Amino acid sequence: MSRAFTPKVITANDLLVGDVIYLTTDDQWSRHHAQAELIEDEAHGQLRLIEAQRNKSAVGAYLADAKRGTHGPEPVHFREAFRTRGPSNYAHGKQTERNHV
Repeated sequence: MSRAFTPKVITANDLLVGDVIYLTTDDQWSRHHAQAELIEDEAHGQLRLIEAQRNKSAVGAYLADAKRGTHGPEPVHFREAFRTRGPSNYAHGKQTERNHV
């Protein structure tokens, strides 16, 4: 028996900048996980993924597990939570927006 579908977001990397991006409900790419479209239907998720993979400015698009949060979708797994923080080698990109870096 197959597992039940769990909510997902579509994530990829910006082709020019390399930053992690998320597909929104209005077919835009956002650098913020909380702005991503939370997909709760498997068929809809597959269609959205196909659309995302056709976008030439995003590479490596895939469905990532997420959950409904108070301010939008939240990552479920460590890897995805880590990706929301940006590059880890030094402070740039998303990390420069944070006060603690």
